[in-house]
Amino acid sequence: MASNIKITFIGTGGSWPSPGRGLPAVAVQIDEIINLFDCGEGSQKQLMKSNLSFMAIDNVFITHFHGDHFLGLLGMVQSMSFNNREKPLHIYGPKGAIRTLSSALNIGYYRPKFEIRVGELEADRTYDLGKFRISTMKNDHTVPAMSYRLEEPDMVRIDKEKAEVLGIPSKKLEELRTKGILALEGKTYTLDQVSAGIRKGRKIVYTGDTRPLDTMVEFARGVDVLIHETSTDSTLEPKVNEFGHTSARQAAEIAKKAGVEKFFLYHYSPRYESIDSLIKEALEIYPQSVASKELMEYDIPVRHESG
Repeated sequence: MASNIKITFIGTGGSWPSPGRGLPAVAVQIDEIINLFDCGEGSQKQLMKSNLSFMAIDNVFITHFHGDHFLGLLGMVQSMSFNNREKPLHIYGPKGAIRTLSSALNIGYYRPKFEIRVGELEADRTYDLGKFRISTMKNDHTVPAMSYRLEEPDMVRIDKEKAEVLGIPSKKLEELRTKGILALEGKTYTLDQVSAGIRKGRKIVYTGDTRPLDTMVEFARGVDVLIHETSTDSTLEPKVNEFGHTSARQAAEIAKKAGVEKFFLYHYSPRYESIDSLIKEALEIYPQSVASKELMEYDIPVRHESG
């Protein structure tokens, strides 16, 4: 189980950048692993202003292939190559990712000097990436699109006093937790002998672009953080839904029904210089609403243990 999970909002706008707002990109750091959800134009420059390094990104998850969600990859990958990146970069997306990115990342007189591994993910599936799992859900947008749920595995909490009484060295506890059984000096110990309950894994949902969906309520049920697109306020709902998006009011209703711990508004239309009307509507429905801002950071607290 991870020790630290931090979210950094790299860009919070949509459609096209504005002087005070970048295009969609959200970093989720799980200890030493950095995941980037979407990579809009200018993301690498925004990353340079953050506490993260674009060179350290391990995985990129693209929700769909509208330009404001992926065109930042082109420049970022070239900069990684110019700065002598050696480790592979993993990029995931919906159907069409291999074809689209194979063309885009090799545009012009340029070839990357490090390995780029592109994978296409199916909707309504769960993928085990080791320290975390990624689940997908089909969105209702104008092009093929999906939402992502990042899940940290549950972990058995070890009672160190019980372990000490049994004579199990502290340096062996992680091995016991991982394997469930430990042979030591002629004795065999089980995880149940030192268990102090279960620490529930933390969960994050990042929606990308979508019309309001009832299925999103279950997908985001009880998560620690829901980052849901909120393109406009409620006065523009018919039009914003027509173009495959969600209003702040509609997203707050989803957050409320799902009972999420924290709901972040995100992906603001460039028509809004101030998002006061959006956060006002959201707070009236769900008090746990927060307006995301450029380079805002949020550390997700460890969940309480359960017996």
